[in-house]
Amino acid sequence: MMHKTWPCNSDSHHHFTSLPFFKKSHDSLNFTKPLKTHLSCFNFTPKIPSSPSPPSGFDFSALPYDVLARIAAPFTLPNLKTASLVCRAWRDALKPLREAMIFLKWGKRFKHGRGGVKVDISKALDSFLKAAARGSTLAMVDAGLIYCEMGKKEEGIAWYRKAAELGDPAGQCNLAISYLQASPPNTKEAIGWLYQAAFSGHVRAQYQLAICLHQGRGTGQSLPEAARWYLKAAEGGYVRAMYNTSLCYLMGEGLGQSHRLARKWMKRAADHGHGKAQFEHGLGLFSEGDMMKAVVYLELATRAGERAAAHVKNVILQQLSATSRDRALLLADTWHALPSSR
Repeated sequence: MMHKTWPCNSDSHHHFTSLPFFKKSHDSLNFTKPLKTHLSCFNFTPKIPSSPSPPSGFDFSALPYDVLARIAAPFTLPNLKTASLVCRAWRDALKPLREAMIFLKWGKRFKHGRGGVKVDISKALDSFLKAAARGSTLAMVDAGLIYCEMGKKEEGIAWYRKAAELGDPAGQCNLAISYLQASPPNTKEAIGWLYQAAFSGHVRAQYQLAICLHQGRGTGQSLPEAARWYLKAAEGGYVRAMYNTSLCYLMGEGLGQSHRLARKWMKRAADHGHGKAQFEHGLGLFSEGDMMKAVVYLELATRAGERAAAHVKNVILQQLSATSRDRALLLADTWHALPSSR
């Protein structure tokens, strides 16, 4: 959008902003162009089809080991187990990736302090690197994240790129965001990777792509296409996309105007913990005369940092009885956000 048509939050920030994956780097980043052919189409849950049947005499074991390993690089452990049942050749070829899953599991334990172990980032990184060396793109992404958190952006981006080229949607998304945060940003490369990840169903990439399309960053501005990607990401559980989808319906920008659908997505974003959505949904409830629920959502918005919500909440509280006030605040205290993809 070339001008602001949607309201700003209580701190005067524009609604349509993306959440950085990590702190913005001022280091210049220069990479070669990614391969034009990727295997992201293989990022699916493998199963042996019952119909149609493979051609008579089809030899699954004829697939070269290196090709199979590349196809299976983004697989999770259940997918690997399923693929390993196809034939003995596949079982043998996928052995390194099954081993990688063990290192990946320990890496997550060390990173998050799970499974009875203490947090140890060094051991976590070592485990992720061992898993990555065996071909797991999941581990490549985790190793890249740790490197970036350590301030070693070049090493982190190198792992993102390797995972992206093997068809991992998370790697593609993280690589794209790294390009967007580079100085100067490489928006053309970023858009290409975002499209690949978005078409693979990666909701964060769908949201980030929508932001770029909305702002005309790295591509032509297209509100209808941006709105479609917001909606796609929202349907996939991405909270920020739920909020932006609500605004699209509210203003009729990119989607047909519908106050009913705007309210639906605003409430859904609020129930998943989006602070600005809680504020605006609370205002809507207030305007409808539902004071109790309005106080609950406004209190939640206040706790989420929406300072303007506190003023409206206090005005409503003065109109409620002591019992109603206590009840509303108790509901806010016991409230839990619905799970989401963030």
